[in-house]
Amino acid sequence: MHRGKRVKLEDETEGSWKSFAAVRMTAVDDISDSTEVVEMDDVPSQFFVEKHSWDGLRDIIHGSRKYSGMIINKAPHDFQFVQKHDESGPHSHRLYYLGMPYGSRENSLLYSEIPKKIRKEALLVLSWKQMLDHFQATPHHGVYSREEELLRERKRLGVFGITSYDYHTQSGLFLFQASNSLFYCRDGGHNGFIGAPMKPVEIKTQCSGIRMDPKISPGDPSFIAFINNNDLWVTNIETGEERRLTFCHKGLNNVKEDPKSAGVATFVIQEEFDRFTGYWWSPAAPEGRTLQLLYEEVDESEVEIIHVSSPALEERKADVYRYPRTGSKNPQISLKLAEIQTDQHGKIISAQNKELVLPFTTLFPGVEYIARAGWTRDGKFAWAVLLDRSQQKLQLVLLPPALFIAASVDDPQWEEHVEAMPEGVQPFIVYEELTDIWINVHDIFYPFIQTTNDKITFLWVNESQTGFCHLYRITSLLQPGCQQWTREYSPADDDFKCPIEEEVTLTSGEWEVLARHGSKIWVNEETKLVYFQGTKDTPLEHHLYVVSYESPGETVRLTKPGFSHSCSVSQVCVCVCACETLLKETSDLMFSLHTSALTIELFPLLIKAPGEGLPVITKRAKQVQLVNNSYKGVKYLRLNTLASLGYAVVVIDGRGSCQRGLKFEGALKNKMGQVEIEDQVEGLQYVAENYKFIDMSRVAIHGWSYGGFLSLMGLIHRPNIFKVAIAGAPVTVWMAYDTGYTERYMDVPENNQHGHEAGSVAPPNRLLILHGFLDENVHFFHTNFLVSQLIRAGKPYQLQIYPNERHSIRCPESGEHYEIMLLYFLQQHL
Repeated sequence: MHRGKRVKLEDETEGSWKSFAAVRMTAVDDISDSTEVVEMDDVPSQFFVEKHSWDGLRDIIHGSRKYSGMIINKAPHDFQFVQKHDESGPHSHRLYYLGMPYGSRENSLLYSEIPKKIRKEALLVLSWKQMLDHFQATPHHGVYSREEELLRERKRLGVFGITSYDYHTQSGLFLFQASNSLFYCRDGGHNGFIGAPMKPVEIKTQCSGIRMDPKISPGDPSFIAFINNNDLWVTNIETGEERRLTFCHKGLNNVKEDPKSAGVATFVIQEEFDRFTGYWWSPAAPEGRTLQLLYEEVDESEVEIIHVSSPALEERKADVYRYPRTGSKNPQISLKLAEIQTDQHGKIISAQNKELVLPFTTLFPGVEYIARAGWTRDGKFAWAVLLDRSQQKLQLVLLPPALFIAASVDDPQWEEHVEAMPEGVQPFIVYEELTDIWINVHDIFYPFIQTTNDKITFLWVNESQTGFCHLYRITSLLQPGCQQWTREYSPADDDFKCPIEEEVTLTSGEWEVLARHGSKIWVNEETKLVYFQGTKDTPLEHHLYVVSYESPGETVRLTKPGFSHSCSVSQVCVCVCACETLLKETSDLMFSLHTSALTIELFPLLIKAPGEGLPVITKRAKQVQLVNNSYKGVKYLRLNTLASLGYAVVVIDGRGSCQRGLKFEGALKNKMGQVEIEDQVEGLQYVAENYKFIDMSRVAIHGWSYGGFLSLMGLIHRPNIFKVAIAGAPVTVWMAYDTGYTERYMDVPENNQHGHEAGSVAPPNRLLILHGFLDENVHFFHTNFLVSQLIRAGKPYQLQIYPNERHSIRCPESGEHYEIMLLYFLQQHL
């Protein structure tokens, strides 16, 4: 195999292990199709890892987890800046956030005071202060309701306590969910700051079941909304009045007979699109004391029912879920409007639900997913991001509230309501994206206040236009069509599509503006600047940048290189910055692959103990970026433990990982589990050829979920490279996984039979499988299928079941057992 220029590796030791990050190397020839291990001169003698007993490994893991537990989840997050209205005193701002106070094991509401005067070059260290007085936020014995437990799974929450909050700036009202109830407290706002910790007030209720997803009405903060038993409710925290707004759910303890919900994000929307709510308050309170909520109504009647059970939980028998497997029916969806009329004292006079003038499927044919939704800042329009089933067509749509009427199309009064609608009321498709790969949904949409009624200007991120995620300022003309609303009306493709008056490129180049997984932008309309996070300097680091959206020019980096930064911006800027301990020393360990499609640069992360002939562990995950200068938490501290025991750990972000452009990520389109393994092998062979301390005859591959699938694929397709595989909760049959994920990458089975068959798993041997029996995401069916195939083929395997765990291992004892099991298997078989 031909290689590019070899680069000297700086040998600097950190404790008992070494760590290297990548920067540069020249291109090489085509990827080799050879299945032979690279032959090397001066192959080192084998390094024999010391074998420990099960109890010995337990002591090692227990000590490691105890140390990591002291630092994991301590970083503050969910920042909220509040300016002090009383200018007396030394402080001008207060910063609120969630964090874990010293000596506590649960998240709580904290705050810090920000001084009026800060020296320009000073590093300001803020003290953490507790906002709540002796408040226990975690339910008794840490037992969550089923609804909360599933939401924690979807959000991948590992911390206890308060995990999110809503804040109303003008009133200083905080609202949060804790201890299986809802609470509020006040601090800041027009009433000034409170200095001492306070006791939050519990919001009493008459309804049964857990109240979820609470939100404050921006137009009237005395009203809050929440979800109870799959329906939308409101309550007035001043008067105690409570009202159920929707009546989708019958309250039956039977999933089959009770398939509808209102204001609730479905499993696929949460798991695959990172949307965890299904309703949105209008920011304005229109004349006549009318409050409005946009909400999604879902009917899962045609979605398949699956059962997830565990022999260890006889009292629970089986959990029953609606789960749309690839190629099967998705839920039927619609957007609706709830309106609440109140008097001057806040008493609810009336509440009604309004529907779109025509059914959602009539207005938006071909739309399968409502990926995002909300309101423009002045409340003139609701908006939604709509995707087709293939996720190759995106539409950004504005919906005037007048488009929702108090009668369905089958109602005899429908025509009367239509006649009362103002002229020119219709949906406006203000932006559209098309791609032949897929569209990655993002969270960046900033609509400016309209200065004229016939156009709207907004900031948006587009990835499909250049193949890299970049910022644009767009102006769309709101030109009404000439349609007349009738029951038989069927819109043409371009009936609601608005012409683009101007599309201005704000950023460009072969790098990414961070837009996924909750990433934000911050806009200062006085200075005409937009702040964002991106990878302009290197894909290994996230930085804060600023550019003018009025007169785009140079993009300026505001954060220090050599670190990754997670930022929140206000009139002052707070950057939460962490350098990954595994990447402290930067050395030349980057290699290039050249394919017929593109030349790519891969960045391996290598962790090793002193010595030669080390056994190798390679770690994989699904389409995420693993190698960068950021703190990874307890999962990567596990890699340090492996290195300390005598293993070399290699992590490679191959094709399919994110933040490297759509072509790089889209290389696995319709062939998941194939190109990723090619890149892993190429990377391992590069490290082995250039650095003589690893033993390529002893290589293990490990991952969880999609990483578990890749571990199995490595063992199947390159058994000469991977001696053993450790697969956690692996997908083994893509036809049994959900629509939103599988079809984005692999299409439906009838359109890509070869890809689905090639991505099904039946590995030869040398395998440890781990799986939670209650997994409602990657069902235990996948492991059951795999084990059946292994038995039929007469192949050996080991299976470790965690009876009380779901897709993520939550119980500390289970987590510790999993790590011991991993180490024990490795020392026996590698």
